[in-house]
Amino acid sequence: MKQLWLTAKLDIVESLRARWFQIYTLVFGGIVAALFLFGLTESRVLGFIGLSRLLVTYIQLTMAILPIFVLITTVRSVAGDREAGVFEYLLSLPVSLAAWFWGKIAGRYLVIFTPVFLAMLAAVLIALVREIEVPWAMFGYYTALLAAMAACFLGFGMLISAVARTTDMAQGAAFLVWLTLLLFLDLILLGVMIQGQVAPEVAVGIALANPLQVFRTAALALFDPQLIVLGPSAFVILDNFGQRGYLAFALAYPTLLGAAAAALGYLIFRRGDLP
Repeated sequence: MKQLWLTAKLDIVESLRARWFQIYTLVFGGIVAALFLFGLTESRVLGFIGLSRLLVTYIQLTMAILPIFVLITTVRSVAGDREAGVFEYLLSLPVSLAAWFWGKIAGRYLVIFTPVFLAMLAAVLIALVREIEVPWAMFGYYTALLAAMAACFLGFGMLISAVARTTDMAQGAAFLVWLTLLLFLDLILLGVMIQGQVAPEVAVGIALANPLQVFRTAALALFDPQLIVLGPSAFVILDNFGQRGYLAFALAYPTLLGAAAAALGYLIFRRGDLP
């Protein structure tokens, strides 16, 4: 455990010095500042006003930005160290491969999740100062949803990084994964439903295999319990999960998916040719 946390600490220090982390922090801090600046807390949509409206918009923007940031920066982790010849020094140090790999994951997770959470926390503090009502239940669930999203795509990033032999290949694969998930957001569900050749339960199941779809639907379910905007698909989801069940599924499934991807990445990394 000592080796793991030392590796995590080293990754955190390196990330804090990197330019991408400064841009990453500025983006999410800037989103919250911009939403307050444009008076989003004073607008009303579907009966939501104040900080609830801001959090809904923030989570929607984060679902588009966070995955690509996490993937692109994470895939450089193993692939970049491989190209830089770090593994040759690693093998000569008293650090196990497991401690190094999982330490990198722990350190990177803290680095990518902290700015996103602090931006939300800043929004809450500003709301308290301005005497705006804070929806604590929504804040807590959205925080857990962002934590699950970060874990999911961090696992994907480490898997890609372990498989790819060069940094360029890793970055290309990461962008392709993000683009594929983004393009299939709702499109596959709508296409199958239009054809009418597959049962609705199967169509919805295929759509919910996409973690981005799960995040988007969960964000909607919190302020639209009947999922009216999803049309007939809402009946399939609510009949099989229920609102509370689906909110729990939206946290558990992406987290387990990311953990499985990270575990597979570790097996490939451990059995591969490190140098």
